[in-house]
Amino acid sequence: MNSVPIEILLVEDNHDEAELVIRNLKKNNLANNLRHIDDGVEALDFIFSRGVYKHRKDFSHPKLILLDLKLPKVSGLEILQEIKSNEETKTIPVVVLTSSKEDVDVSEAYRFGVNSYIVKPVNFESFSKAVIDIGMYWMVLNHAKQ
Repeated sequence: MNSVPIEILLVEDNHDEAELVIRNLKKNNLANNLRHIDDGVEALDFIFSRGVYKHRKDFSHPKLILLDLKLPKVSGLEILQEIKSNEETKTIPVVVLTSSKEDVDVSEAYRFGVNSYIVKPVNFESFSKAVIDIGMYWMVLNHAKQ
């Protein structure tokens, strides 16, 4: 069991995109304690210390959740809604990082309390820069609730 608190939880089912996010954050020393999960059910279990993650009861929540919307088993919007409707987790910053530009997804995400909604750039350099900018803002510049 790892006793180091997770700083960033990345919930992304596309492993190539997840690897790109992880590589860019680590290259810029923004994700020393990052956890990648690729389905919605496991993400909820991790966040709420259920199932195989019940041992996490005494651990702090991530400082940031990077959340894709299109996930297997449970959608990102459902995860977001559960996080933001729970007293213990509602202050965790959640950044939706998705390829969806659909108005309904954007509207629902903000209605549920997302902190930021970012459409993944298709260009490699733009995507890398967006990830670095997200990490810099949320992990360095933003003053989070402790």
